Amino acid sequence: MSTVTISAKDISKLRQATGAGMMDCRKALTETNGDFEAAIDWLRKQGQKVAAKRSDREANEGVVIAQTTADNKTGFVVCVSCETDFVSKNEDFIAFGQSIADAALKNDIKSLDELMNTTIGDLTVSQMVDDKLASIGEKIGVTKFERIEAEYVASYIHGAYRIGVLVGLDKPNAEVGKDVAMQIAALNPVAIDADSVPADVIDREKAIIMDVMKEDPKMAGKPDDMLSKIADGKLKAFFKENTLAMQAFVKDSSKTVADYLTENDKVKVTAFRRVALG
Repeated sequence: MSTVTISAKDISKLRQATGAGMMDCRKALTETNGDFEAAIDWLRKQGQKVAAKRSDREANEGVVIAQTTADNKTGFVVCVSCETDFVSKNEDFIAFGQSIADAALKNDIKSLDELMNTTIGDLTVSQMVDDKLASIGEKIGVTKFERIEAEYVASYIHGAYRIGVLVGLDKPNAEVGKDVAMQIAALNPVAIDADSVPADVIDREKAIIMDVMKEDPKMAGKPDDMLSKIADGKLKAFFKENTLAMQAFVKDSSKTVADYLTENDKVKVTAFRRVALG
């Protein structure tokens, strides 16, 4: 074993050069008798080799954490992914994900890139992810980030951290916020209403409808402009199933979500985000 004294400055320099954890850097320098370049090679063999080996692996497990500021004006959703449910259900991994979500909230993070460069203690989130990868031997990452602002934001986590939802309302109403968030978690609408469905989604759905009709012998010979009008009519069924306002309310299918909102002080949904594992 080397008798070379490893200084904090040496460890810090190696950490900055490699992004490896403090303890890993200390061990690398100890194992290589303080040789900086050899220590980098040692880390590559120990840590970067793991990262490369895992780079093509699917990381479809993990935790999704949704939470809001104390005043319920801003909400955040963070997904920290891993490869196996064995890791995702581990209390230490859940706490790891929670610490990153807390950092997003505390620092009012605006984007995933900003989150990855945010510091928790002595490390950036990116460095923390690298350390965790090396320690558990699975491909992990902060893979999704969402943020909304509204007069009132409700958050909801479905299942064992598998889906996180944020709902923005035009006025405070915790019960409505929770009910609508549960609706979004269950039925995954594409937009609030028909007017807010992205044009590319409408175009894709209409193209599918048109193609199906052209294959139907009963539609043979009908001009495209007529088929287009028929397709516009069929889009109403798509909006009914896939827009929040027109969906049947999960707690009472005799009414739509729009009906439920009208009955509850005419609350309006101004935005929502749904993040799921996978």
